[in-house]
Amino acid sequence: MTAVEPRFDEVIHPATRLQLVAALAAADWAEFAFLRDRLAMSDSALSKQLSALEEVGYVTTDRVLDGGRRRVRARLTAAGRTALASHLAALNALLGAAPDSAPTAN
Repeated sequence: MTAVEPRFDEVIHPATRLQLVAALAAADWAEFAFLRDRLAMSDSALSKQLSALEEVGYVTTDRVLDGGRRRVRARLTAAGRTALASHLAALNALLGAAPDSAPTAN
C-alpha cells in the first residue's frame, strides 16, 4: 500500500460527512436507506451531504430500478478514498503530537 500525504480536508472534516465517508469506505456500494438509518439522518440531510461530496468528486450515486421502485445507492470514489486516507493521516499526526496525558487541574 502506498503511503498517503497527511492533508486536512475541510470538505470531509464535519462530523456528519466524516461518518458518511467512513461508512462508504467499508463497502463497495451502500444503499441510501442503510446510510440514513446507520447515521440517524433525515432523507433531506443525507441527500444534502451526498450532493456536497458528489460535487467535489468524492462520492458517486446511482439510481437503480428494483421491482418498479427506484433505489439510490452511493459509493466512495478513488478520489474520496484518497481524501479520507489523507485526512485520517492528518488527524493521526495531530494525535501523535498530543501530550500523552491530559493536563491536571490545579
